[in-house]
Amino acid sequence: MREDVEALDIRDVTANWVNAAVLSRQIDERVKALADLSDTPLFFGRLDYLHAPGAEQAEGAGGERFYIGRRHVHDADGDPMVIDWRAPVSQPFYRASRKDPMDIGLRRRFGYTGGDLTAYEDEHLSDPAETAAASRLLQQEIERPRVGPMRDIVATIQPEQDEIVRSGLGGTVCVQGGPGTGKTAVGLHRVAYLLYAHRERLARTGTLVIGPNRSFLHYIEQVLPALGELTVQQATVDDLVARVEVRGTDDAPAAVVKGDARMAEVLRRALYSHVTPPTEPVVVVRGSRRWRVPAYELEEIVAELLARDIRYGAAREALPQRIAHAVLVQMERAGEAPDDRVQDAVARSSAVKAAVKAVWPAVDPAKLVLRLLTDAEFLAEHAAGILDEDERKTILWAKPVRSVKSAKWSPADAVLIDEAADLIQRTHSLGHVVLDEAQDLSPMQYRAVGRRCTTGSATVLGDLAQGTTPWATRSWAEALGHLGKADGVIEELTAGFRVPTDVIAYASRLLPHIAPGLTPVASVRENPGFFEVRPVTGTADVVAACAESLRNEGSTGLIAADARVPALAEALAAAGLPYLAPGEETTRETRLTLVPASLAKGLEYDYVVLDEPRAVVDGEPDERTGLRRLYVALTRAVSGLIVTHAAPLPAQLAE
Repeated sequence: MREDVEALDIRDVTANWVNAAVLSRQIDERVKALADLSDTPLFFGRLDYLHAPGAEQAEGAGGERFYIGRRHVHDADGDPMVIDWRAPVSQPFYRASRKDPMDIGLRRRFGYTGGDLTAYEDEHLSDPAETAAASRLLQQEIERPRVGPMRDIVATIQPEQDEIVRSGLGGTVCVQGGPGTGKTAVGLHRVAYLLYAHRERLARTGTLVIGPNRSFLHYIEQVLPALGELTVQQATVDDLVARVEVRGTDDAPAAVVKGDARMAEVLRRALYSHVTPPTEPVVVVRGSRRWRVPAYELEEIVAELLARDIRYGAAREALPQRIAHAVLVQMERAGEAPDDRVQDAVARSSAVKAAVKAVWPAVDPAKLVLRLLTDAEFLAEHAAGILDEDERKTILWAKPVRSVKSAKWSPADAVLIDEAADLIQRTHSLGHVVLDEAQDLSPMQYRAVGRRCTTGSATVLGDLAQGTTPWATRSWAEALGHLGKADGVIEELTAGFRVPTDVIAYASRLLPHIAPGLTPVASVRENPGFFEVRPVTGTADVVAACAESLRNEGSTGLIAADARVPALAEALAAAGLPYLAPGEETTRETRLTLVPASLAKGLEYDYVVLDEPRAVVDGEPDERTGLRRLYVALTRAVSGLIVTHAAPLPAQLAE
């Protein structure tokens, strides 16, 4: 298929060089989408239907056989050899069961090692004589060691995951899932499915995956290209709102107030305070005639624009045309016959421009936020009844700032500027947005994401127990409200495919303290995994635990409180153990990654050495946030976990 595309001759089919360039680029993208992946098979399953799909199920009618894979594959004649996993005919591979065989006589799973077919396993779903049994190949694929970036899960999608993946484009879905439940993979595969089912629409409107940090985005960036989807953009929330250079930070109390949804109303009030009721008439000179629009009529025009509740900038652009229209009405009454060109000329006249500047001046969003954060009286006036005095003092800057460029903006300030910019000019909306690790967003950050999908839909992924910011999400219903998707459906994944039984059971001791009421994850893995809590005397023992883990196949992550990372890096270097930073791709030669606890979220390693749980907890502003950070760190392991500690463990782990 790739060779056919590469052999296309477009010299005689394009009208000009522009068309040729566009077509050439499309061909290049198609070739990239058809790239081979050496360790990934093109098909992983087979379905034998009892009857041909869509045909009348008449007595004696023959069935049909389909091979299911990550990509559609056809032969030289264009006949399909492998069916895309997203096609409707592939759905029974994930959903069919003995209770509901979905007209499937046989479901076959193929096992591969390094891209070579090594095993297969059959289920005769419509045979009452065959007893149900757990799939060994499925279990082996789930437990396969991880080296390199995150991979697709098209061979192992479970029925409850498939329901979310194939949910429609029109609705927003929020997925609450504990560690190892596959929520990130489900979100990415839902994007792939939506691009398959609604390709033309999403090609026009665009899709975006939002992650918590660059390391996480680098870890997941190969999943969609492996499924042939190359057009999905990736970004962090900070990337979305990057209208100013961020060089500063907020303390937790200030960040909480700035991230509160009430700030949206403060900004709206501050912005519209610039609109001044007109007190003087507008006099437009046309030739020898003077046309006068009285102040009361101008006031009516302004009041009407305010009542329409349109964007500040859109109303400002409409105002000169409204004033010009009032002049044209007078011209027509005087017997003249002005046309649209006259109205445009009046709207551009110096008198009208001066009136608009006085009544509805242009406002720069960054300057607006700067004034709110530096002018106590301005903030007090527009936050009256919204923020109390202590909250206002919390967000006011101690030192005056000369300009927008010299200001040391924080990430929370950038979100406020983005909100102000949207009040002035509507933000472009995409067709679908995936928001991962959403539990750490502030209400104002949710609003920033929601602006990017006002006319589209969203997939929200997260775990309330892993919220590690002071403003962490309290409930998904509240989060969906801030996102502007209050009618979104909330789904919960509770089956754990990644974290071993003993590890998740140990980590779940923290749940009553960090997220009471959440359902603990139940591991479905047959392998209980390696787990040990090991007292140590110093960093040499921690390095020894890493070396021990590296004797196993797969990747190893050394996770530690941020403050302890430099000392551990020095110890690893002294021992001659090479290591990577989070986001750097592991190789066969270098399989150890040194991970600050603050960056561990969303990542996974076959083996994890967790250094000093007490230091992880103490590194956060409060105990609950610290215990949540520890919960994240404890649940990054796929096959084994060694917890090393010289200080006493947190009391919550002893329960």
